[in-house]
Amino acid sequence: MEHELMNIKNNAVSLILDAKTIDELEEIRIQFLGRSGTLTQTMKEITRLPKQERPEIGKLANETKKIIEDALSQRIETLSQQKVSLRAKKLDVTEPGVRPPLGHLHLITQAIEEITTIFSNLGFTKVRYPEIEWDYYAFSAVNFPENHPARDDWETFFIRQEPHPKKGPVILTPHTTSGQVREMEKGILPIKMLNLSKCYRRQSDVSHTQMFHQFEGLVVGEGISITHLKGTLDYFVKSYFGPSRVSRIRPYHFQFTEPSFEVDVSCGVCNGTGTLKQVQGDKEVSVPCRLCKEGWLEMGGSGMVHPNVLKYGGIDPKKYTGFAFGWGVERVLMMKEGIEIDDLRLLYSNNLEFLEQF
Repeated sequence: MEHELMNIKNNAVSLILDAKTIDELEEIRIQFLGRSGTLTQTMKEITRLPKQERPEIGKLANETKKIIEDALSQRIETLSQQKVSLRAKKLDVTEPGVRPPLGHLHLITQAIEEITTIFSNLGFTKVRYPEIEWDYYAFSAVNFPENHPARDDWETFFIRQEPHPKKGPVILTPHTTSGQVREMEKGILPIKMLNLSKCYRRQSDVSHTQMFHQFEGLVVGEGISITHLKGTLDYFVKSYFGPSRVSRIRPYHFQFTEPSFEVDVSCGVCNGTGTLKQVQGDKEVSVPCRLCKEGWLEMGGSGMVHPNVLKYGGIDPKKYTGFAFGWGVERVLMMKEGIEIDDLRLLYSNNLEFLEQF
């Protein structure tokens, strides 16, 4: 009988837990605890057992009954609460669903994609060269002398690795210019390259980070002139910053270009005038622009590829010419209209309040 009581308990509890309504639970109660219920009939059989077995079996039968009753009570309470909850919450099938939170591309990735699209429209091919570079490609091949300050370990990250007998120490590439000679070494002309990559320098403040992104343009072919460079600059500026913005070039010095130019973009706040109108009292006066002060914002460097660089790339500078430019992705992004970032390091923080704006 002990085995029989165990089966009754297990069957009853299993049915109770599967019950979906209170009516089902009532049927289960009658099935096991009613006058003709399975447990009730089994308990009547106890009187036929030998006297020495009756106390133990009787105790087991009462425990079985108590377990079934408790299970019924708990299940009734659970179903009752669910019923109340469903009544309290009215379902409006026309109500919009709750959308799960969605991520988005990082602001820098968005800028890289936009820059890539603009230059691809001009026929530039996107390439990427190593972030861990030989000194030769980063400095020697792009016309840096041996004693140039940029080759100092206060400016460049050097890697503890045995130097190459011809290409020198291993470094983290400080600029995308290191990809120019690598591209020329392919021996395929003409060249129309856009190199986007991470760069590394030992600088960290509100306008510099130790890791940043650059995009490098290189065009090499017959008859390439400053006119082609200026046209490319104007196209990018109007495409990226807006049709009302214009670019200008100023003489400068870079080791890898000759002649070299700094590229400026007209300010989007004052429209290149350098001044803003402001009402003081009953008069309208002109005040210096709070962003540019003079109408122009510096974007980056450019110039005609130095003949020595062409030679390092295996290209005859008497037959071919080229132009190049290299700008920081973060810098041109911060110059774009509608984006005000006081500290460049915010772009690489985990501040979701800032990042989710974009």
